[in-house]
Amino acid sequence: MCGRFSQYNTREDYLAYLAETDRDIPFDPQPIGRYNVAPGTKVLLLNERNDLLHLDSVIWGYAPSWWHKPPLINARVETAASSRMFKPLWQRGRAIVFADGWYEWVMEGEKKQPYYIYREDGQPLFLAVIGKAPFEQSDGQEGFVIITSAAEKGLLDIHDRRPLALTAEAAKRWLQQDISAQEAEDIARNESLPADAFAWHAVSKDVGNAKNQGRELIKPINPAL
Repeated sequence: MCGRFSQYNTREDYLAYLAETDRDIPFDPQPIGRYNVAPGTKVLLLNERNDLLHLDSVIWGYAPSWWHKPPLINARVETAASSRMFKPLWQRGRAIVFADGWYEWVMEGEKKQPYYIYREDGQPLFLAVIGKAPFEQSDGQEGFVIITSAAEKGLLDIHDRRPLALTAEAAKRWLQQDISAQEAEDIARNESLPADAFAWHAVSKDVGNAKNQGRELIKPINPAL
């Protein structure tokens, strides 16, 4: 699953891979600086409207009016395209969340140890998400969820699920609102980054408190200490 992630570079660092042109997004060279993005907070979503790419601030968590439980933050790629809950979002609310890495907690003995997972080559992650469009009219109640897929190879040591991180080219197509739901499903199932694209290391348990921010949260530690 994905319960926390980082988004600390500038928006231009991310957009350089996806939206050099055809964007309605003001230039902003300031780092976003979020090292501990938690559910229930607003996150920048890249989405397509009127053939242009836009960034909108949308809450992480989805709870339609008929849902009487806590908001959902993830959706499984195996069922999202056809489920009652997520099918409308899959068809009309595909978007991308920028990330530099995400956190998972692993049970080690009687305690949980957080790990930070990121692309081994240092490039950003483009996480496939679905949400309640139009995003520019988000009322703060019906937001978005991150699509997850089954982990494989070494990633199984960290968790059995992982956020669906697309290649830059696949992310561009995922954003296109004129492709079919089936085409989007093919992208999600076949064009995510392979497990061997990732590296990870143990980090401080301070990340467990959503109020904590700062680069020290992603620094490697010796979990035995």
